[in-house]
Amino acid sequence: MDKTRVLTTGEAAKYCGVNFRTVIRWIERGRLSAYKLPGRGDHRIKVEDFIRFLESNEMPVPDELCPQASASKVLIVEDQSEMASAMRRVLRRAGYDVEVAADGFAAGLMLAQHQPTVMTLDIKMPGMDGYEVLRTMREQAVYNNVKVLVVSAETPAGMQKALEFGANDVLSKPFDNDELLDKVEALMGTVSDVRIATA
Repeated sequence: MDKTRVLTTGEAAKYCGVNFRTVIRWIERGRLSAYKLPGRGDHRIKVEDFIRFLESNEMPVPDELCPQASASKVLIVEDQSEMASAMRRVLRRAGYDVEVAADGFAAGLMLAQHQPTVMTLDIKMPGMDGYEVLRTMREQAVYNNVKVLVVSAETPAGMQKALEFGANDVLSKPFDNDELLDKVEALMGTVSDVRIATA
């Protein structure tokens, strides 16, 4: 969805599950940015301001309001739900289209459905671990262009093994949000560079 689109107070209220008068009170108290239409005085809320409001109040952001970009898709493969949610929140706030797979088997399905540009991958997962996911991916030419960032609490030797299995970069847990964003952005950039070079 185009972030320049605007919402009425009624639409914002439906997303929040409140009465539209509550939304008007938020606006009047300065909690939610909005502007008035000339003449009628009705409020309009920019989608980007509404998303910022939802995130600052720890409210879920509806998928249809998130910026979509085919070249900015990220798949998070992480079996710890709290870690996956935190990573998803950080990346979506940065404008990425993000999906989550809870294990290696789900990752295989999501790779085909979501077609991410970058995939973050935990190593220690039940069933199919990260090494097996990497090996399976790199055996299939269709996934050659998917950049893989291993995000794990593995040992340095384990991280080196991930690189040997085909990971493009690694990030050790625990990490800062800025580190995650920098790594993902760098991998997105390498994709852009390839496209420019081959255009």
